[in-house]
Amino acid sequence: MTRQRKKKGRPVSGWLVFDKPKGMGSTDAVSKIKWLFKAEKAGHAGTLDPLASGMLPIALGEATKTVPYVMDGAKIYRFTVAWGAERTTDDLEGEVTLTSDQRPDETAIKALLPKYTGVIMQTPPKFSAIKIAGERAYDLARGGEEIEIPAREVEIDRLDLLELPDANSAVFEVECGKGTYVRSLARDLGRDLGCYGHVTDLRRVEVAPFGEADLVTLEELEAAHPAAPAEDADNSYAAIAERFSVMDEFLIDTVAALEDLPQLAVSEDQAHRIRMGNPIILRGRDAPVEADEACITIRGKLLAIGFIENGQFNPKRVFTA
Repeated sequence: MTRQRKKKGRPVSGWLVFDKPKGMGSTDAVSKIKWLFKAEKAGHAGTLDPLASGMLPIALGEATKTVPYVMDGAKIYRFTVAWGAERTTDDLEGEVTLTSDQRPDETAIKALLPKYTGVIMQTPPKFSAIKIAGERAYDLARGGEEIEIPAREVEIDRLDLLELPDANSAVFEVECGKGTYVRSLARDLGRDLGCYGHVTDLRRVEVAPFGEADLVTLEELEAAHPAAPAEDADNSYAAIAERFSVMDEFLIDTVAALEDLPQLAVSEDQAHRIRMGNPIILRGRDAPVEADEACITIRGKLLAIGFIENGQFNPKRVFTA
């Protein structure tokens, strides 16, 4: 009989809306947060480049099952474009490939913005994680290969010019859907304006359903991290939970990721049936009859995601609650 490996870490669950600093990769950020919370498992909802700062939602424990819902959420970025040069990476890391002495004025920039709203075709940067014949584009580009990345549809809800600090740069804010590359926006704006451009600063300020007020910095987390326990310290679950109680206050409940889904509270008897994988009949005048997706809560905690058919909730994914 195969012995089950004991899981390392605490069975802590929830969302940590991390304010990722520049210079830290998304994978490194997840590892750091997992270690700080002593969590069993962790994952992030949407990669953020090392040169970018801002919102990186990180799921702990059971919340990792809701990552796809946050990844599909609208995102808001603030970014600065430097005019006069196009670079291989479309940001500060790359080599300059094209230059121009032209500089756009406010009128020219604002006149161009409507072209970049709605559903548009966008070509991802050559230095991106897009796969070409099974290989990452950035690996091929770093190897010196000439690659052609096909344009694809992305959705941009709005693109606003926030300020013109000087003649050589402009600050924008964009609200966009999944798969949009801000670096490509800077590149294409520069080409259309005839002056070329690249991103010099990029910050993600929102990933729906989370907002700027939810952001937690690394400094805040490190200040709240408990000191290493003494050798003879009580290591019971309750004692460990108490040591991490200040840190755990930074976590947002898992169900917050599902705010766009119908949410229904159930009784203990109904919850027991769902935990066993069985459907339940929904009671009440306001209970939905049909829904492609809905979630069930018990005592305010997420219990299951499923679908509703003919007034019956059918669980597809059950959570520990």
